[in-house]
Amino acid sequence: MHQLARSGLAVAAVGALGAAFAAGVSFGSAGPTASDDRRPPVDGSELRLVNADLRPAASCDDLLRWYVDHGVERVTPYGWDYLRVYTMADTAGSPEGPQPAEATSSDTGTNVQEAGVDEPDVVKSDGTLMVRVVDDSTLVVYDVSGSQPTRLGSLPLGTMLSPELLLVGDRVVVVGQEPGAAKGRIAPGTRVLVVDVADPNAPSVVRESAYDSGLVTARQHGDVVRLVVSTGLPDLDFVQPGFFGREGTALEKNQDIVRASSIDDWLPHVTTVGPDGAAREQLLGCDDVAIPASDAGLGTVAVVGFDVHDPATTDTTAVTTPSETVYVSDEHLYLASSAYRSGWQVCCWDVPQPEPQVVADDGTTYLYGFDLAGTETTYSASGQVDGSIADRWSMDEHDGVLRIAVGPTMRTGGFSSIVTLSQEGSHLVEVGRVDRLGVGEEIKSVRWFDDLAVVVTFRQTDPFYAIDLSDPFDPELLGELKVPGFSSYLHPIDGDLMIGMGSAADPTTGVTSGAKASLYDVSDLTAPREVDTVSYPAGSTALAGLDPRQFTWLPDHRTALTVISQGFEGITGYVSVLRVGDEGVTNELVEVDYGVEVADVRIVPLPDGRVVLVTGDAVAFFDL
Repeated sequence: MHQLARSGLAVAAVGALGAAFAAGVSFGSAGPTASDDRRPPVDGSELRLVNADLRPAASCDDLLRWYVDHGVERVTPYGWDYLRVYTMADTAGSPEGPQPAEATSSDTGTNVQEAGVDEPDVVKSDGTLMVRVVDDSTLVVYDVSGSQPTRLGSLPLGTMLSPELLLVGDRVVVVGQEPGAAKGRIAPGTRVLVVDVADPNAPSVVRESAYDSGLVTARQHGDVVRLVVSTGLPDLDFVQPGFFGREGTALEKNQDIVRASSIDDWLPHVTTVGPDGAAREQLLGCDDVAIPASDAGLGTVAVVGFDVHDPATTDTTAVTTPSETVYVSDEHLYLASSAYRSGWQVCCWDVPQPEPQVVADDGTTYLYGFDLAGTETTYSASGQVDGSIADRWSMDEHDGVLRIAVGPTMRTGGFSSIVTLSQEGSHLVEVGRVDRLGVGEEIKSVRWFDDLAVVVTFRQTDPFYAIDLSDPFDPELLGELKVPGFSSYLHPIDGDLMIGMGSAADPTTGVTSGAKASLYDVSDLTAPREVDTVSYPAGSTALAGLDPRQFTWLPDHRTALTVISQGFEGITGYVSVLRVGDEGVTNELVEVDYGVEVADVRIVPLPDGRVVLVTGDAVAFFDL
């Protein structure tokens, strides 16, 4: 287990912007240095020093007391108030789907958020072998080194739901959800398999683990895999008011049940399966759990790191927060957590509805930063910001500065903002911001570069904002473009061009019609231009806006391959072949799959320039 430790190290720099876009967006100063006299002093007057600090649990009794105090506030006469009532913070800034930040294809062919940080997918390839999930139930290995993909071995995955893969040399890490509630929990758990494919004809399980916590995400840094899991509320033996509705008595009894709970009820557990059977143990000790000074709600998020070649040895740390928003850079991990209002979900007119036991939503998002080194995850700094962070794509780190896009809450105006934060000791301090982006609109996509952020908001038209971040202490809105519809996915290509995938819309009503691809020119950041568009049929959807893994850019061919779906029942899936030339964009639609399997279509680039098309029924090379 990893002992929680506090570090004063400064946040390290993230890798530079990919070469394909650097020439087009590198501008201005590289940012302030230690000798830059424009850097404002951190004295509490010119900057807001944020103090959402963490402390390690002093003992198991101390940690249990925290859980019980918060649990007593969250219990009702009917049990936990875990059915969430969504508030402004949940909806005001929420995009239609994930948005990419510095997305690029990983070494295993997945379009990822950060270069050097791989993410799970249903298909992975190292250029020689390809592994994929078939029918959510089987791991299949292929040889893709020849003229045609050849199926080799397979491994049944049992009852795991929605399995996804990481490929690390001759090891495959399979992560997925367990069916049904985990033991002692009210929510499903997570199952992890480490599979050896050194003999691709006979894949074998090296280690099998089951966590009584839900999978938030997984990331791979070299040979190290990190799991981020969120532990649900314990399944305690609560009473009910009964036919006569004695809610007061039931509430008192349920509060007493929470007070009688043990630390074992609250801490996450892991069960490992070996030749001698299954062994269940606590995932981490009490001294590996940090308690935030600012209350962001009841929950536990744990980070588990292990080397794929030694999966039995893990480093684990945790925070008592319900956060499920995680951003991971090359050297750091950030959790974002917002307090929220919770209560019984109204479903039936004749069911008595108790007064919600609330954790008031104060419109603030709390941030917790961790250093990553080897398999360890060590607390580094924390802070807070007014506004809501929709998801991990709204966060980015560059040159020691955390940049975030926030939507409106009760503590902000009715607009979105870009906020920059710098680490000062163990605090994340707000150092700059740009406000009034998309007044009355919602963020649809965010794209980060070294010295630039591009934000797309939408209500009736698509404001495309370019923000200069070269000086994080004085970010500046440079240019704005308004076009009908919106881009929910942005991808840089060569020179000063970007491709946006999204939806067309009526400029008067804002009603969307079908999918749309836009080619943007950002050579003049004060006046970005939409130089060409491709309109898809009515009722179509650009699936890259929902899952960036369904977009692939092939720089040698100046071609983008992305998945388009048509229809809501009887769905047809196409690969849209977008070729970028001097005159604009041409499009060719290739019909590839049908029904629910369209969501799992992948176009995987290989190191030798070939492309593999993976559909529900086939693995084949895609003819460009």
